[in-house]
Amino acid sequence: MADDLTGAEEYAAAVLDLVRRIPPGRAMTYGLIAEIVAETLHRGGPRQVGSVLSGSADRYAHLLPDDAVVVGPAQDSFDLPWWRVVNAAGSPPAHHLTAALDALRAEACPLSKDGRRVDLKRAVWFPPAGGAG
Repeated sequence: MADDLTGAEEYAAAVLDLVRRIPPGRAMTYGLIAEIVAETLHRGGPRQVGSVLSGSADRYAHLLPDDAVVVGPAQDSFDLPWWRVVNAAGSPPAHHLTAALDALRAEACPLSKDGRRVDLKRAVWFPPAGGAG
């Protein structure tokens, strides 16, 4: 399948694959995802990761396996555990803050004392060697 993908799709597929593998109760930063994907593809940064995630439902849905269903916040279903991706300070996306924090709490993800950020020292996840997949 990789041979049929454009450069943008190849990057998006690597990001989506990595995000799908973040276990419940754990989190990764946009920057960490970018670094791991760059180990293989030699390009991209935190903003590109954010762009992939913000467009994943529409633009990149065809890159997710047909059986990719992750139960998400509230009553909705999502193909991607987007709430497990936070900024370098541990904050979820501001425009989805409540939904993300609710989902993180439901997974027992370690949060800061004020409950507004992920405690990255305790929650950060690193994939096994060969991580970008």
